[in-house]
Amino acid sequence: MGKTLVIAEKPSVQTDLARVLGKTLGKFERKGKDRNSYFENDNAIVTSAVGHLVELKMPEGPNGKKLPWGIKHLPIIPDKFELQPIEKSESRLNLLLRLIKRKEVDQIINACDAGREGELIFRYIMALAGVDKPMKRMWMQSMTDGAIVEAFQKLREDDRMQPLADAALCRSESDWLVGLNGSRALTAFNSRHGGFNMTSAGRVQTPTLTILSERERLVRDFVPRDYWEVHAEFEVLAGTYASRWFREDFKKDENDDQTRAERIWTEAEAKVIVGRCAGKTGIVEEIKKPAKQAPPQLYDLTTLQREASNRFGFSARNTLGIAQSLYERHKLLTYPRTDSKCLPEDYIDTVRSHLAGFAKAKSNATLAPEVIAACSKVLSNGWVTASKRIFNNAKISDHFAIIPTGKIPAGGLKEQEQKIYDLVTRRFVAIFFPSAEFENTRRITRIADDSFLTTGKVLVVPGYLEVYGRRPGVATEKDELVPAQSGEEAQAKEVILKGEHTKPPARYTEATLLSAMETAGKRVDDDELREAMSERGLGTPATRAAIIEGLIAHKYVFRHEQQKRDLVVSNKGLALIDLLEDIGIEALTSPELTGEWEYKLKQMEAGALSREVFMGEIKSLARDIVKRTVGKMTELANRTYPDLEAICPSCGSTTLKQTDGNYECTGADCKFKLNKYIASHKLVPAEAKALLEKGRVGPFEDFKNRFGQPFVAEIQMAEGKRGAWKPEFVFEGDEEREAESKNLTDDQLLCETTLADGTAAKVYETERAFLCPDMARDKQKNGTRIAKEILKKEIPAEQAAKLFTDGKTDVIAGFISKKGRPFSAYLLLDKTTGKLAWEFPPRPKKAKKGAKAQGDKRTGKATD
Repeated sequence: MGKTLVIAEKPSVQTDLARVLGKTLGKFERKGKDRNSYFENDNAIVTSAVGHLVELKMPEGPNGKKLPWGIKHLPIIPDKFELQPIEKSESRLNLLLRLIKRKEVDQIINACDAGREGELIFRYIMALAGVDKPMKRMWMQSMTDGAIVEAFQKLREDDRMQPLADAALCRSESDWLVGLNGSRALTAFNSRHGGFNMTSAGRVQTPTLTILSERERLVRDFVPRDYWEVHAEFEVLAGTYASRWFREDFKKDENDDQTRAERIWTEAEAKVIVGRCAGKTGIVEEIKKPAKQAPPQLYDLTTLQREASNRFGFSARNTLGIAQSLYERHKLLTYPRTDSKCLPEDYIDTVRSHLAGFAKAKSNATLAPEVIAACSKVLSNGWVTASKRIFNNAKISDHFAIIPTGKIPAGGLKEQEQKIYDLVTRRFVAIFFPSAEFENTRRITRIADDSFLTTGKVLVVPGYLEVYGRRPGVATEKDELVPAQSGEEAQAKEVILKGEHTKPPARYTEATLLSAMETAGKRVDDDELREAMSERGLGTPATRAAIIEGLIAHKYVFRHEQQKRDLVVSNKGLALIDLLEDIGIEALTSPELTGEWEYKLKQMEAGALSREVFMGEIKSLARDIVKRTVGKMTELANRTYPDLEAICPSCGSTTLKQTDGNYECTGADCKFKLNKYIASHKLVPAEAKALLEKGRVGPFEDFKNRFGQPFVAEIQMAEGKRGAWKPEFVFEGDEEREAESKNLTDDQLLCETTLADGTAAKVYETERAFLCPDMARDKQKNGTRIAKEILKKEIPAEQAAKLFTDGKTDVIAGFISKKGRPFSAYLLLDKTTGKLAWEFPPRPKKAKKGAKAQGDKRTGKATD
């Protein structure tokens, strides 16, 4: 008899599936070791991946080695994409491949997360397995027992899932093509004068950076302007109220976005207004208008992330992780990675059941009493109706909106989990309430031709805001007004001048960036219009958090030190966008164009676009990126630059020819050449002139070593062998160290040692270090220097002597790691290179029963 193999995405889901399906398929027995365990009975096997197990293989050269990064190897457009196991999870993959290939397995069910990425995980595993067995799809909207049973009873046929599989493969392959060719081309461009300047670019990542960069430029280029406002306090029969002068006939200036009705651009004009109005009596005009505010739609992932960022400061990644935990571990929320804000049209009875369950629940730390009461009110008033704003099949793709599963929480949630659960639960209940009703007041107080404006807003009927604890007749302190009648006189008790200055546009926060990504950078305030444009957004709800974190990881963006929620674009990020715009690679700088690609992927999911057409366009895009980059490199190499008027240190000539990469002496028979790019820093003509004529320039903070790590240094010209001049770095403390090594006395002698070549040498002790000027002199400019303090531990003189003579200390205790943890170690010295290394003393391994503990030996580099 054959067996069905069920493959989940994560071990925790595997356990839940085995527990629930075991009630109908027969109890499962756990098999295998802890990390590679699975469940099996006579009818089925339940196992899981651990997220992604397979990835696209990096390109190789004809010799089978990794393809070099040079521009000559681009573009890389494989006829067929090859797959490879992800090294850290290869043992888990091997388990799945063995289970898939078992003879008795005659059907395979994909129970990975119900979405594009879950489909990709499963398809890549099956591609490496290379078997032809029937496949079906288990599509779970939540992780409750009932949802699991329903999904297993309503398995989807594989041909129905093929469009989603095509879109998943195309997403992966297009990201590979654009990311690899774009990153390698731009890295080649930025490394054309030496070094390796890694420049990461991506199909969605870089257009998102463009959105941030446009705002960052506005902030950095902003020049504040002074303006003044006139504020007044008026007295009527019922009391006093504050007001502000404004122009009633104000019209927005299309050429000046800083103008406002209340802003006065000269202090003199503002003082005249104060003089006209102080102590005068005005006439009140009171305009009251009713207003309604509909409850917001249910959450999709992006709106949940925005709300959590605004209210709690949670990052998009953090919110996704919390929602995933509430879905997967606690079974309290439905599938979170959704882009829908509606529910299925046949879900009305399920909703009523959820609300009834909450209405009967006892309040606790997880379920607030006002939420329980609100559920009862919804049901008793019959407010759950077939509204298309809530129940709409046309606005649901793979998943419906995020709502509670109906499971009654027993408490025990972490603080952050509680906050997200509370957001979702309150909105789920609130959407069935009527609109909130307000009374908006617009009060104009006129003193002759001068007008003062006061606004207020009072909640009349709470409607859905009742779920959030709001009560009727309540206004916020700033909105509350003392009553006044139209035509009533108002005495200006105080009229004052306030000086202000314009402020730059606000930087993006994660909340506002998520909104911008939804609409591909276009400002859209209306929720319904944003929803219509979301099909052409950047990324998907499930990937946007990772895109933001990726920009931060690549150091293109960082979070503001004081304004923690603000996202600041680094100089590196701005430089990348400047470069792309200069080269003319619109595909990587146009959010709208990238939004069109996402729309095409959604068309493919719906079966309206073929995989071949999409990938053909992506391959053309990758070729164009490389072509434009090569063209720009050629243009710069052939460009004519103005000569540099500076003195050549080699021959004294006063003119150097400037090229794309060098400053070259024009003197007869002189071969002096100064690289324009030194450790990623570009020497502009003024800096090159200062270096050549003064011998030194800097310090600069944008140098990078061969590992891409930044460092600070000055540059000085130094005369090398055979009279050749070349630039060299000068670091802080270099001069002191050089002086330290030249002014040694016998009073400072610590010991004598033998060098690697057998000659004798002296070791000295100074205030800050132990020095052997003759050791590794060809490797270290001033010989070998060992700091007296290493990782907050002062090295005893006797141990330093032992290090220089024997090449190894005794075990020294008290070093403090970068994580603040104390440790013990030997110090080792290589007399040939003058370099230090660590050797760690053996530590007992966890002994098995009946076995003796054994030690291990580990070594590593050390620095001074």
